[in-house]
Amino acid sequence: MLFADRAGVVTASSPRNHPYLNKSLLSILGPDQPLTLLGAGAGVMLVELTDGTQVLATVRSLDRSPGQIAVIQTVEGGLVPWRHDTYALTSALTTTILVLILMGLAFKWQTVRSETAESSLTRVTDRLDRALTRGKCGLWDWDVARGQVFWSRSMLDILGMDSQDQLLAFGEVSDLIHPEDADLYELANSLVRGEQAVVDAEFRMRHVQGHYVWLRARAELINTDAGDPGPRLVGIAVDISEQKQLAKETHLANVRLRDAIENISEAFVLWDPDNQLVMCNSKYQQFYKLPNSLVVPGTSYDDVVKAATEPLVRTRISVEDKRLEGTETYEAQLDDRRWLHISERRTRDGGFVSVGTDITPLKLHEERLVKSEGELMNTVNDLQTSRRTLEHQAQQLVDLADKYQTEKTRAEAANQTKSEFLANMSHELRTPLNAIIGFSEIMQAGLFGDLGCDKYRDYARDIHESGEYLLDVINDILDMSKIEAGRMAIEHSKIDIAQLIDDSLRIVTPKAEEGSIKLVSELVQPVLVTADKRAMTQVLLNLLSNAVKFTGTGGEVRISLTSDEHAHKVVISDTGVGIPPEHVEKLGRPFAQVENQLTKSHRGSGLGLAISRSLVALHGGELTIDSTIGQGTTVSFTLPLEPVGAEGSESV
Repeated sequence: MLFADRAGVVTASSPRNHPYLNKSLLSILGPDQPLTLLGAGAGVMLVELTDGTQVLATVRSLDRSPGQIAVIQTVEGGLVPWRHDTYALTSALTTTILVLILMGLAFKWQTVRSETAESSLTRVTDRLDRALTRGKCGLWDWDVARGQVFWSRSMLDILGMDSQDQLLAFGEVSDLIHPEDADLYELANSLVRGEQAVVDAEFRMRHVQGHYVWLRARAELINTDAGDPGPRLVGIAVDISEQKQLAKETHLANVRLRDAIENISEAFVLWDPDNQLVMCNSKYQQFYKLPNSLVVPGTSYDDVVKAATEPLVRTRISVEDKRLEGTETYEAQLDDRRWLHISERRTRDGGFVSVGTDITPLKLHEERLVKSEGELMNTVNDLQTSRRTLEHQAQQLVDLADKYQTEKTRAEAANQTKSEFLANMSHELRTPLNAIIGFSEIMQAGLFGDLGCDKYRDYARDIHESGEYLLDVINDILDMSKIEAGRMAIEHSKIDIAQLIDDSLRIVTPKAEEGSIKLVSELVQPVLVTADKRAMTQVLLNLLSNAVKFTGTGGEVRISLTSDEHAHKVVISDTGVGIPPEHVEKLGRPFAQVENQLTKSHRGSGLGLAISRSLVALHGGELTIDSTIGQGTTVSFTLPLEPVGAEGSESV
């Protein structure tokens, strides 16, 4: 008799000190023997040992300790008792056969009963599986010691798995669980250590299609019979995916509802049938000055009322609409002088909801209306009294309007006469000036002899410059008068406006160089327009001269020309002193001047902008001025692609 440990090594023998000590059963019996493969299932077998000895041998596993026991008997030694017993057994053989026949009949009867019971068990199992499937439940039977898990068909159906293999390995089940949820290894260790005997957990398991299914598992650790090596965890797992989705949607809806209630401008509070707080928004807490500890769900109505600020005034408003039965409406004034319009209504479950609207502006307006009602009555009386006065004054205004119209007509006629007079004075004013300018030029040149004194030459130069200046002023006045009188003739022709700008820049260049003013032209290519060349030259010279005149030393004057599908646009900007905003509108009006310290130091009629604006208007364009004090002025004018009166000439 040999005793082997868990590794199959012989550690004890009977008799003692047998030569097989410290040898393995595999080396003694041979590795290919059924005894070494099947153990107790092989029974007693005739075995040839590795040394060639024929023996009878059997192997059994020990129940209460890891290891095996092997009984080995030589054939001769084992058959001698058998021979003696054979004769004794022969007599009992007949009896045994009869007993076996009886046992066979009993076994047949038992088999019929077993088949009936098995059929009933199958039907019950099918019904159980159907019930579990209908309830979206699955049965678990986890053999903790062996690491095997039995699943019912309904459990496999929940995860979309093949129902033929209902026994799964521990690792297979663990791999299906979401990594953020339950840990089967930790659970197994906890069960083995006896730290817990009941499991109630929610976790996700992967479906065969890739998505995860939420399960709630409830199981209990049970101790099995002596045939099992360890305890088993038995229970059910319920598919709670729909409940989880519903809970998620409910939570989202509650969050949205709370956000909506929190963001409304009214105070909101909801009480349950037991007069306990369900929810309220910050407006309610703010109006009644409640601490945070009292605005939590479950707080009683009485506690909130005791802590809330008592309204100074409370006025109930009657509700006549029968459909609003159970509704109470009233107005309350808080201690901070604010007014609330409060509406309370019963809910279907017996609670009530209260909404308070801040009507302070309406109340203040109502007070003002009441206060002003008396004033309004006095005003009505005053209006009735003054109505007669107004009617009398209206008649006086009609008379004054008639007089104004008469005087206006007379003034317009006088202005027209003035313009025509100035336009007709062109020859009479220019002739003596031309003589003065001509004689001063002769005196400067000394054509008839030397003046004999430098002072006389200075006087002659001053006379010439003053005559030129006076001629320019007279020309501006006459041009403005012609425009007002409608006698300015416009000769339309195709001209290169870019070339005209270059020519004008050359004329004002000497004046700009005197003040170290930089002239910048942004022209790129010739641009043909239909316009009066003389008028356009006058406009450009007026605007460029003004820009140079009012730009300080080291400044800059920039001119650009752009075109679009409607018109050509010329822009002249400078970095001069600028024009005050209140004077910009005045500029460009006939015979209007802007007086300031700078214009007083520059000579001129001040009609350049007015003439330029009128000439541009005669072409169907528009002149605009944009100026900032201390930064400069930008003057721009447009010329339409098809100007007014483009065919031939036009006198306006």
